[in-house]
Amino acid sequence: MNWEIVIGLEVHTQLSTHTKIFSGASTTYGAEPNTQADAVSIALPGVLPVLNKGAVERAVKFGLAVGAHIAPRSVFARKNYFYPDLPKGYQISQFDLPVVGMGALTIQVEPLSGNAKPYEKVVRITRAHLEEDAGKSVHGATQGMTGVDLNRAGTPLLEIVSEPDMCSAAEAVAYAKTLHNLVRWIGISDGNMQEGSFRCDVNVSVRKPGEPLGTRREIKNLNSFKYMQQAIDFEVQWQIDTIENGGKIHQATILFNPDTGETRAMRSKEDAHDYRYFPDPDLLPLDITPQMLEAMRATLPELPEARRARYVNDLGLSAYDANSLTSSREMADFFDACVATVSNAKLCANWLIGELSAQLNRDGLDMAQCPVSTGQMSGMLARISDNTISNAGGKDVFRTLWAEGGDADTIIEAKGLKQVSDSGAIEALVDEIIVAQADKVAEYRSGKDKLFGFFVGLAMKASKGKANPAQLNEVLLKKLAG
Repeated sequence: MNWEIVIGLEVHTQLSTHTKIFSGASTTYGAEPNTQADAVSIALPGVLPVLNKGAVERAVKFGLAVGAHIAPRSVFARKNYFYPDLPKGYQISQFDLPVVGMGALTIQVEPLSGNAKPYEKVVRITRAHLEEDAGKSVHGATQGMTGVDLNRAGTPLLEIVSEPDMCSAAEAVAYAKTLHNLVRWIGISDGNMQEGSFRCDVNVSVRKPGEPLGTRREIKNLNSFKYMQQAIDFEVQWQIDTIENGGKIHQATILFNPDTGETRAMRSKEDAHDYRYFPDPDLLPLDITPQMLEAMRATLPELPEARRARYVNDLGLSAYDANSLTSSREMADFFDACVATVSNAKLCANWLIGELSAQLNRDGLDMAQCPVSTGQMSGMLARISDNTISNAGGKDVFRTLWAEGGDADTIIEAKGLKQVSDSGAIEALVDEIIVAQADKVAEYRSGKDKLFGFFVGLAMKASKGKANPAQLNEVLLKKLAG
């Protein structure tokens, strides 16, 4: 409680172009090593970079989505450093004049522990700049040697840099998840963390309240939200313990080991001047016209924040429901398709957040892989909404749709799941129970209200679970009251 945690993120998002940022080489994942390393990627003498228009469009779309300033003119620079997987000896990036300037992202924070309530926070985005990826060192590739795979060299990245606005692992994870959802939502990246399409560098420092910012250490290349939380928690405690024991924090690049749950220093951290940035003489400045901006703005879908507001204001859903339904664009689109047919937003939300999401988790699938179509789901929800089947009957139908396919009406008919909604039939059933359970009826009428559940159970058993619950309760209350 005597320390403040300060966290900022740098997120490398691979843009969803089919070719590299400065050449026509493929960006397809999983190819044999060095089969996608063309002349530009391996920096053969005399080759010149040509900027990929698709990468620029995706960067601008992101900027528009976070309400950022889009630079009418931005410049590419050379970031100079030596590493075996960087053939040119420099990386083409942006420094002084990035394409995307200051913006902001609103996050919904779920505290990771304790009884704290969820809350909303705005995280400022400092900039987002275009750059090329480096290659990859493959350790132990052949007889204990390290190989270099240059397939990734030249892959287009958008590096998204936040302000140090986060003060806990929970906030950092919430920001990373929100950003991950957004880049997938607007279609600029597939966000595949296992394939390296979304990699997070986390800058962590601690300080006493009111003091200047502490020395930061950068945790590199986190590709899991779970590991991010673990790495931050360990690093924060390590820094606090180090300072309290009389030590000093030195600026460094560090790695997280998920096997031990610990961070360790990899190298001392360079400052910007160490990279000797200068404008790339082979690339012209990037000019974005107002006409280009408006054309790209028109391609943006309804954004998550706007859709959440629509769900709350127009459909009457809770903030929790709206947040859950916008956890991915696939989920939100699925929900909209169901509501368009069923016109019962709360029923649709309950089923998608509850039964459908639980089944996806059990089978290890994401929403895009859902085997039940919107038409199948809507058909089932419509039959719950019009009281053809009960909610329990709906679960039976849903399980069949998931495992076997088909349509709700056919399954309902084949399984005999239609509810008994005929008031005469329900009254006759209740009359029989009242006659058979005269002593219990007398107890109920003498004030033992808890017996009502006993009568409901008998009635549902007698109807083989098919009695309409709402009608059954109404008839029971009336009959038991005498």
